Amino acid sequence: MLELILCSSLTLLPDYLIRRYVQGKRIGREITLFSVWYELRYGITLCLILTVLLITVVLYNHPASHNVTSLFRTISIFPEIGGRVSEVYVGYNEKVKKGDRLFKMDSSRQEAAVKTARAKIAEVEAAAETAKADVLASEGKVQDAKGNLEQAQDELRTKTQLQQRNADIVAAREIEKLQTLVASRQGAFDAAVASKQSLETRITAVLPAQKASAEADLAAAEVELGKMTTYAHVDGRVDQFVLRVGDVVQLIPLMRAAGILIPEGAGENRLFAGFNQIEAQIVKVGMIAEATCISKPMAIIPLVVTQVQDVIAAGQIIQTNQLTELQKLGPPGTVLAFLEPLYPGVLDDVPPGSSCIANIYSNNHDKLASKDIGTLQFVYLHIVDTVALVHALIIRIQAIVLPLKALVFGGH
Repeated sequence: MLELILCSSLTLLPDYLIRRYVQGKRIGREITLFSVWYELRYGITLCLILTVLLITVVLYNHPASHNVTSLFRTISIFPEIGGRVSEVYVGYNEKVKKGDRLFKMDSSRQEAAVKTARAKIAEVEAAAETAKADVLASEGKVQDAKGNLEQAQDELRTKTQLQQRNADIVAAREIEKLQTLVASRQGAFDAAVASKQSLETRITAVLPAQKASAEADLAAAEVELGKMTTYAHVDGRVDQFVLRVGDVVQLIPLMRAAGILIPEGAGENRLFAGFNQIEAQIVKVGMIAEATCISKPMAIIPLVVTQVQDVIAAGQIIQTNQLTELQKLGPPGTVLAFLEPLYPGVLDDVPPGSSCIANIYSNNHDKLASKDIGTLQFVYLHIVDTVALVHALIIRIQAIVLPLKALVFGGH
């Protein structure tokens, strides 16, 4: 409508003035309701053509979008292990800090596993002390067996020498008995030494391995015990948190979260705007933008384009067991632009999740300052930059109308 009024003042109004005051035609006589088209046909035709061209130039070079939102992220609160809630540490809509406890599941089984692992470690340590005492005892047995063996060997050696001097002094049967005795005591000595080595191996290798295994079991049990308590991993605010002591939480597919954690500063000081795909070549980083939000009525927020997403989300393919059918992808997507404040603090009063309207404006100042530009291009770029005033005026009208639409015409 604004474009039509502007174009009418340049085409239809001069045509009427010429016919009325130059040609002398009068309203109600030559110019009637039925002869308006014929009498003002040139002005009406030029007005319509100019209006269409003006709207095209404005909308293409200075894109507008109603798909503007201050997006923010949330974190779903899930326990790592299912079970029955035993303690709840926070309330509904309560602020939390990183590391604060949120709730705890019943951990009787995990606590018993921790106690069992600690008892196993104590048992291994006690076994190590017992093994040290056994080594000392085995050392005594080795010395005793060694003494008995040496005694039997001395006696055998002595009797053997006497028999060699005089066979009648020592009987052959007695020598055989002494040889058997030496062999028996040698076996006892070897057994004592082996027993000692076995005990030393138990102290140096077996028991440390058992202790390490028990400590690993303790560490695993403590990890499982730690999983029973759910913590906040970021600073923020807990919302939709309705867990109570005694509630059962099951880790099944499509389960409902225990609550929502909204991180501090999530989505603040930034707007996300989706523009028509035809404007993909126009939307560039550094363009000046303006927005008005329903949560901050009657205000124009100056912004700047800081980033433009280089892909269109509607074209993404999700891996499934079926081939992608393009007809099922839905409507064409938009070009996503990130809008940040041109001045500090202008978005402080805009709550995350607010719905807004935004315009971005092309700026051809550098091209116009170039000496290589042609006359027609110079004139066209001047027109493009000038008609930005139309969109700037429209968004200010929308800023005034939005509260009326929401409060009066929106069925409030």
